[in-house]
Amino acid sequence: MILKVFRPGEKSLGPSALARRTGLPKATVHRMLHEMARVGLLERVGTAFRPGLLLFELGQSVPHRRDLLETARRHMVVLHEATAHNIGLAVLRDDEVIHVDILRAKGSPRVPQRTGGRWPAHASCSGKAMLAFCPDEEIDRVLVGPLQRVTPRTITQPDVLRVELDRVRRARVAFDRGESFANVAGVASPVLSPDGEVLAALSVSGTVGRINLARMDVAVRTSALAITRDLAAAESIVRPVLGRRD
Repeated sequence: MILKVFRPGEKSLGPSALARRTGLPKATVHRMLHEMARVGLLERVGTAFRPGLLLFELGQSVPHRRDLLETARRHMVVLHEATAHNIGLAVLRDDEVIHVDILRAKGSPRVPQRTGGRWPAHASCSGKAMLAFCPDEEIDRVLVGPLQRVTPRTITQPDVLRVELDRVRRARVAFDRGESFANVAGVASPVLSPDGEVLAALSVSGTVGRINLARMDVAVRTSALAITRDLAAAESIVRPVLGRRD
């Protein structure tokens, strides 16, 4: 709870601010802060604290995500240069997307989303692209809601969202027409594992009226398929080395 309340752009937070944001007793927060600083999860800045280097080190030690990021980044750079729009890579956690990599384009909208930031899955093209390829029971759990209305265009009716996810599954592409931010439009396509599990979503986003979603459709879908193929090729090489069998 303490780690999750740190916001982008904040250099540090004191015990009182962290207690208010988490709702935990100040004495408890104070005790936990010192213990977290001792093990490296936080760093002291005078009497305040900020996220520690150990968090970065732990993130780098997750091989699956690192392989995904390294593989996707090559295709993201090409897509970024070809489209001159924002390019994003996101993963799904419960009913939210986590943005794991973002390439920003000059002149594109500076939306609040950041690397490591979360967003309601139903209110983004990346989230819909991943939800569409989730098991039925996971989709049902999300549709139980409530589905937050982020903008007037956000889909908040479960039946309507289910129909939308069916369409996304068939087309292998999802659109965001002002559903996450009123002035932003985007398109996303899923990245799948060799056994069909959804791993991530690749997206292209830009200002409404400046981004041609019909043209971006093919570009993002082709790039996502290329990442999927590269991950499958790497998996086929790793399996014999590790002695794994299908």
